[in-house]
Amino acid sequence: MNEDNVILKMHAEVCKSFAHPTRLAILNALRNKEMTVTDMTHVLGVAKGNLAQHLAILKQRQVVATRREGINVYYHVTDPKIIQACELMRSVLLNQLKATERLSRKVGAG
Repeated sequence: MNEDNVILKMHAEVCKSFAHPTRLAILNALRNKEMTVTDMTHVLGVAKGNLAQHLAILKQRQVVATRREGINVYYHVTDPKIIQACELMRSVLLNQLKATERLSRKVGAG
């Protein structure tokens, strides 16, 4: 398998990590600071067990990593470019939404 194919496969696997709204919410919560599971359960309103499953997927795909301090385990995004990629995708989606809304208004007015 050549390098391009390896990268494409890795890219697909990382994109699967972003294929659930809870995982995207986790990344959004971690965008500026480390957080514990307890912190995230309060911020996201997600049950601890469900959150742990999503964090395991993100960790397995090296999107997040952990740091232990005493009894606390802190999660953080492994590379700030991951947040930039999410922001870029969000911008694309907002543009699509705006275009759809403009089209709806034109059709409704016509």
